[in-house]
Amino acid sequence: MGEQPEREPREFPRHPGEPMRPVEDTTDADLHPRFWEAQLEAARRGSLAWGFAAFFIGYGGYYLTVLILNAARPSRAGGFDPTTPPNTGPLLLLAFAPNILLGLVPAVFSWWRGRGLRSDFGILPKRRDFKVGLACGGIALFGSWALTLVIIAISGPPPETDLARLMQGERTVWLFVFALFAFLGAPLTEELLMRGALWGALEHYRIPRYAILVLTALIFALIHQEVWRTPVLFFGGLAIGAARMITGRVAASMIAHATNNFLPALLLFAIAG
Repeated sequence: MGEQPEREPREFPRHPGEPMRPVEDTTDADLHPRFWEAQLEAARRGSLAWGFAAFFIGYGGYYLTVLILNAARPSRAGGFDPTTPPNTGPLLLLAFAPNILLGLVPAVFSWWRGRGLRSDFGILPKRRDFKVGLACGGIALFGSWALTLVIIAISGPPPETDLARLMQGERTVWLFVFALFAFLGAPLTEELLMRGALWGALEHYRIPRYAILVLTALIFALIHQEVWRTPVLFFGGLAIGAARMITGRVAASMIAHATNNFLPALLLFAIAG
C-alpha cells in the first residue's frame, strides 16, 4: 500500500464569543490544588535526607550546652535574693547562647551536604511569605494568648521561672539584646531546625503533610521544656507550621514565628525595671 497523505489538522468550529482553548494544558494532576506552591518548592529543592542528622546533632548540641552551662553557673544556696541580684547581663547572654546551635548545625549541613540555605530552605522571603507569615503569626499570637487565659482560669497562674526573676532587675542593654533575639534570633534558629531540617527530612520520606505539621508542632512544644506552656506552644507550632506547609518555604514560618514573638519580646523589655 502506498503512503497515506498527511492530514491537515482539523479545525473545530467555535461559537461566537467563546474563548480560544489554550495551546497546551500544563496542569499537573498530581499537584494538590491547595498546596501546589509547596509541592513545586519541594520539587525544586530536592532531597533533604540529611535533615534528620542535622536535627539530632543540632538539638543534641543545644541540650548538651545547656547542661554544661547550668553545671558551670554558680548557684545560691538560698535561691534568688532580690536584695543582691546577680549580674543579669551575662546570665541573659547564657540564656540564648545555646539557641544559636539550633540554626547553626542545619546551616552547616546545608552548605556541606545540600545546595545552600536559599535552595534547601527557601530562607529569602518573597512577598507572599510576608502575607502568609503575618496571617499565621497573628493566629498563633492571639490564639496562644486566649489559650493561656483559659489555662490560667483552670489551673492558676504559671510558676515563676528564672527569666521572670531576672526581669526584677533593671532595664539594660542586655535585656534589650535578649528581647531582640527573642523577636529575630529565635525564629531564625528554631525554624531552620524544626521547619527546615526536620520538616524537609520527613517530607523526603513522603510523610503526609498534615502528619508533619502535627509532629513538628509537638516536638517544637516539647523541646522548650516548659510543661505549663506545652499546650500553648503546640498551638503556636501548628499555626507557624501552617505557613511552612502553605508556601513550602522556611521564610514564611520565620515571619510567622517572629510575629508570634513580637509582643512578648516587647513586653519583656517594657515591664522590666
